[in-house]
Amino acid sequence: MNSKIQCPFCGLAPERIQAENEVAVWIYDGFPISPGHSLIVPKKHVRSFFEITESEQLALMSLLSIARTSIDRSHKPDGYNIGINDGAAAGQTVPHLHLHLIPRFSGDRADPRGGVRWIIPEKADYWTGI
Repeated sequence: MNSKIQCPFCGLAPERIQAENEVAVWIYDGFPISPGHSLIVPKKHVRSFFEITESEQLALMSLLSIARTSIDRSHKPDGYNIGINDGAAAGQTVPHLHLHLIPRFSGDRADPRGGVRWIIPEKADYWTGI
């Protein structure tokens, strides 16, 4: 990583942290796409989900569950998208692993079928031709 570029997830302000465990923190996304859009971010600087141990992966998932429970109470979404952009080709813009927990609400998209498949729109709608 270029030392002149500060990682936005290393050294987070304490007031941004909603909850934490030994491995990660839960914060609200700085540029949310829906109410409650959250990030689960490892405390150590690592780029990829595949660079952390299985126990670290489990700790991230545990915090994801805590975030979901809180968002359920405060925003009452109808569903969620959970995603990781792992690598530049996958759209990762911050080179520090983070999981997106995106609350979804009925009617926020005319036809939400396919969910994360819409990252490649021409391949998202597989059901029309069935």
